[in-house]
Amino acid sequence: MKQLSGLDSAFLDLEDDHQFLHVSQLLILERPDADLEPYPAWRRQLADRIHQLEPLRRRLVQVPFGLDHPYWIADPDFDLDFHVRHSAVPPPGTDDQLDELVARLVAAPMDREHPLWVSHVIEGLAPEEEGGADRFAILTMIHHSTIDGAAGADLLALMLDDVPDAEPPGHAGEWTSEAPPSTAGVLARAAANGVRRPARGLLLAARAGQSMARASRNPAVIDLADRVRGSLRGPLGSVLNVGRERDPDQDLPRLPPLVTPPTPFNAPVSRYRRFAHRALPLAEVKAVGKEAGATINDVVVALCGGGLRRWLLERGELPDQPLTAMIPVSLREGDEDEPWTNRVSATVAALPTDVDGPVARLRAAHDALRVAKQVFAAMPGQLTPDAAGLGVPATVTAVSRALTRWGSVAPAPFNTVVSNVPGPREPLYLGSATMTHYIPVSAIADPVGLNITVQSYVDQLDIGLLACAELVPDLHDLADAVVTEFDELRAAVRDGG
Repeated sequence: MKQLSGLDSAFLDLEDDHQFLHVSQLLILERPDADLEPYPAWRRQLADRIHQLEPLRRRLVQVPFGLDHPYWIADPDFDLDFHVRHSAVPPPGTDDQLDELVARLVAAPMDREHPLWVSHVIEGLAPEEEGGADRFAILTMIHHSTIDGAAGADLLALMLDDVPDAEPPGHAGEWTSEAPPSTAGVLARAAANGVRRPARGLLLAARAGQSMARASRNPAVIDLADRVRGSLRGPLGSVLNVGRERDPDQDLPRLPPLVTPPTPFNAPVSRYRRFAHRALPLAEVKAVGKEAGATINDVVVALCGGGLRRWLLERGELPDQPLTAMIPVSLREGDEDEPWTNRVSATVAALPTDVDGPVARLRAAHDALRVAKQVFAAMPGQLTPDAAGLGVPATVTAVSRALTRWGSVAPAPFNTVVSNVPGPREPLYLGSATMTHYIPVSAIADPVGLNITVQSYVDQLDIGLLACAELVPDLHDLADAVVTEFDELRAAVRDGG
């Protein structure tokens, strides 16, 4: 029996009847011949490897009255057939039809009486190119309380094989379930944790103090304090910059605005979703970045900013201020005692939606991410997973939901989420079927109704966009705008900017 961390529990607490916090992987595979039947093959693959896939075997045990965070146990009633499902797209089996089906499938909550995942084998896809191999897809949805994006990539590597037609692993399908704990037992643990919680809070406060001390010497944080001071124009603002001389001609870094501008997708979300996916050649993305002195992350943020600028301009809704993006930051170092949990924090960066020209947008994205990294390194964002577990869970849940409701009427803390997750560099296989795309499908919540997540896989960059269907009904136009931005950036870089 393992207890959820405070951050893991938060992803459960924030769910309601219209926001569902599971993260998903959409895999596209080529069917080598008619002998391979996708659904039986995938079910058999999971059955043979289920002993290696701990997140797929465990279910929740709640603590009465919300006095402590829930626990995971190895489900004594585990039923693989409940989780593995069979679907299909109608003829002609286009990618747009696949996107529509995915949007419907992810727009539903998980059943908390079972392990928090389901996997749909989707048949009926047309070949990617005329005369090419038949294709099928696998959509696996796993609740965010179970894993983060980096852990999801590790889990996928265990679910598939790195060579075709691999033999089943040793001890295939062998694992031991757990009996649910008694109510008295979990209440006793809750009482013990309640006693230790204040001491953990003091230690965390000391670590946060060290981070803030570093922040006081960080130029990017100092400039952010200046901007807060300017917005407050009061005694507190003066204190923030006491004793510091300012150079009025200094070229200040591009920090995100203190108040995010309004957009069509910053509003309460409905329970309905739109999904769109696109792919870019990874080698060309790297080449563009190298030629311009930028990283893949810089290019991804520039493409998202440029695509949003184009899409908003066409609608006549482009704000004068730059949009802001929440950028997830993985805290994994590779030596975690517990890999199947959330080790993630976040920073905020300005998107170059107010900048004209694709090369200039790339430079602005590079500067914005540099500053965001400086601020994150100095501030206590790395303490997020620990801080999330300090409060009494029932109280934290109430506060979290109140803040979410307040966020639906107040300005959004950021406009969108932009995430870039590194994926496998070598091909993965299901039997003799080769996986050709690894498309991320993330989540949205009030009042941020748009998420853009990018996943690298072998020789390409797969882009998954998820949005509220009522706020962004034309999501495919936005996806096309991101691709157009790359085409123009590539041409501009080749022409010397």
